[in-house]
Amino acid sequence: MATIRASCPDCGDVELTTVDVHVRICDDNNQGTYAFRCPHCSMMVVKPAESRTIDLLVASGVAFTTWRLPAELREVHIGEPISHDDLLDFHHFVQDDMRLNAALSELAR
Repeated sequence: MATIRASCPDCGDVELTTVDVHVRICDDNNQGTYAFRCPHCSMMVVKPAESRTIDLLVASGVAFTTWRLPAELREVHIGEPISHDDLLDFHHFVQDDMRLNAALSELAR
């Protein structure tokens, strides 16, 4: 089993085995991270990694999973972003049962 050297923000350099490390790769942009639990302080550490590092980790036997960016990132947004005031207005609107029922009735037509 290969020995992998990484660093914990609190403990500094640590030595791990391939079963201690997990790689995640984004299918959409090929960016990756690796994660491990520090053997000294037990803190979970997640770090970004370049393709070369990801390739070396996976080639040495580290398990990996892939994931996709949320579909919402590809949605087309029309109009201005909502503001804090818009959110407050909406909050007050849904608290007013009469206005909310009238709006829902209008939508049902």
